[in-house]
Formats: sequence, C-alpha cells, structure tokens
Amino acid sequence: MGTQETNEHAQTPGRRALLGAAVLGASGAVLGLGGTARADASGEGRGVKSLPVPTIIGHRGASGYRPEHTLAAYQLALDMGADVVEAGDLVPTKDGHLVCRHEPEIGGTTDVADHPEFADRRTTKTLDGVATTGWFTEDFTLAELKTLRAKERIPANRPHNTLYDGRWEIPTFEEVLRWQDEQTKRRGKQVWIYPELKHPTYFRGLGLGLEERVAKVLRKHGRHKWHSPVILQSFEPTSIQRLNKLVDNPLVVLLSGATTRPWDFVETGDPRTVADLIKPAGLREIASYAQGIGPTLDLIIPKDKAGKLTEPTTLVADAHKVGLILHPYTLRNENPFLPADFRKGTDPDAYGDVFGAYRAYFATGIDGVFTDHPDTGLLAREDFVNG
Repeated sequence: MGTQETNEHAQTPGRRALLGAAVLGASGAVLGLGGTARADASGEGRGVKSLPVPTIIGHRGASGYRPEHTLAAYQLALDMGADVVEAGDLVPTKDGHLVCRHEPEIGGTTDVADHPEFADRRTTKTLDGVATTGWFTEDFTLAELKTLRAKERIPANRPHNTLYDGRWEIPTFEEVLRWQDEQTKRRGKQVWIYPELKHPTYFRGLGLGLEERVAKVLRKHGRHKWHSPVILQSFEPTSIQRLNKLVDNPLVVLLSGATTRPWDFVETGDPRTVADLIKPAGLREIASYAQGIGPTLDLIIPKDKAGKLTEPTTLVADAHKVGLILHPYTLRNENPFLPADFRKGTDPDAYGDVFGAYRAYFATGIDGVFTDHPDTGLLAREDFVNG
C-alpha cells in the first residue's frame, strides 16, 4: 500500500483480541443486515472493531477518479463513503519530513520533469535491488517538493484523471492528520486512515529511518494508541516489529507474491519467502507482533495460466485461526486489473464485471479490501450483505 513504550503496550493482547473479534463470521455474519455491513453498534472508541466488515478501503484515496495521494483523492474517497482511506504511502524528504507518494521516485506522479531547476536531480538509484531512474523525494527539501504538482500515474488506463494534472500539491503526513481531524469534526464520525511505510530498509540505510519519524508524528497528534484511527502497514515485517515497540496502533504486514521475499529478509539473509509467511507457523509469528495481513488478492484466490480465478486457498481461514484480519489489495474497475473471467472487451480503460470479482473475493471471508473505486466497492458490499 505500510509498517510500544507507555502502559498501553501492556495491553497488546487486548488490542489483538479486539481486532481478532472483527474477523469472526466475516462472510456469514454480515448477511441479512438490511444492506449494512456488520459493525460493532457500540463502536465509538472501540478501535478497528468499530469498522464495518467487509471494510472498504480507499486505495491511495479514490485514485480511480483523481490523481493518487492528493487531498482531493482522499476527500473524494470519504465523500463516496469509504470506511478507511489509505492516506499516505509515506516517504521522507531530504530534511526529514514525511510526505505522501506511492514511491520515492516521483517522475511518474508529479510534474517534476517540467521544472528545469530540478533537471540535475534526475539520477539512477538501486531501490530494493532494482535500478530506478528518476527524481527521488530524499533529494528534495519539503519546500522544494511543495512547488511540484501531482499528476495521474497511469494515464493509459485513466485518461479522464489527466484532467486534474497539475491541480494539487504533495501532502505531508502532518497535513493528512490535520485533515483527518477536520473531516472527523465536520462529519460527526471518526475518519480512519491507513498509511504505509515505503521501503523502510532503503531509507534506514540513508539515515532517514521511517518508523521513528512516523511514531514521533503520531505521538505529537495523540494518535499512537491501540484505539487510534490509524492503521499502519508495511511490506517489511521487521519494520512492523519495530513499530510494535514504538506505538500501539493496529499493525498490518503486507504480502506480495508467494515466491517473493520481503526486502528486509533479502538484506538480512533470511531465506523465507511470502509462501513461508502464509503457512500456519508464519502466520502465528506475524500474529505475535501485528494484528493483520494485507495479502495480494492472488494469495486469496490464485489465477490459472489464462488469468482466470481458480479455487480459494486456505489463507483466510488460517489467518483467522490466529486472530489476524485480512485486507487484501487491490480491486480496480478497469479491465487490465481484473481476473480474465471478469473482463469485458479489450479497452484498457473500460470497466469489466468488477461486481462479479467482488462477489468472488467477499465469499472467501476476507475482512475488507483496498479499492481504487470506493463507490463501486460499497455497492458490491451492499449486494453481498443482501445475499
């Protein structure tokens, strides 16, 4: 998508049990509730348990309709009714501020290439073992980044989003937290966010450790507690373990393809792959320091060689047995991002049968899903709840 001192840390089993309770009956228990997903009726101040299940998470905001990781995308996700907004893939600036970008390389998501004053910042770096050329947030001060404007990352699939290129700036994490406060007050309902810590091992090697910076900002805003409406996630398990010692927020380990290895494992020589982490022993280990996992959808239902869905794995049941919630990623409306059995035609920006895809994934008992189109996700959930 990202990665506990105080007396609250002693309550870790309690907060884990709280999240675990949210997964019980994730598929069957939501049925027959008159179009409303199951949620704790007394959920105020009850943490993740208060969220509806299946939870609809606006992936980088409503990024199907606005350039991702802008306050406009976050705002639209809320306006559409998203239960949670993934407000922040967090990366640092040269002067140590946290900003919201999908990757530290910003050539694809901002107009930096149109700024001749930054032409000499273009460079090639090795990012998690991959040579990457472009402009990187860690080479800019916050003031410099604020002169840039966001643009659509995948214009071939979302040409309509290019209408908004150049309109919005890069938000900081602190600005997101202030926005969260403002929206909560305005709506009279707690707004939830789901930031991700991007490439923590890479940034730690540059002297820009993310976990400590995130914890400091959360503590400054009083959002570092077990019931705080901020879920933290990362693809690196050791980053989540580090966060577990710094804050009491709900924590989620993101999981990529089964044959991949988290980059922190590569750096430390840990031979395990994601396939090892999703075995019962691996899930038990994750449950000792995190409350959930964010697997790619292919770990829930694999695809065959033709790209069509096969039979679901046991991952949902196995994770639930150890009290972990599952928020897989990412459902998008456009054809190229859907399983082959739900595509309609070949137009790369045309919508397929995404409602059919939602039905298939919801039926596995997942606790929520990241989606670029929150409005579609909410309609799909209503269909599922009503049977």
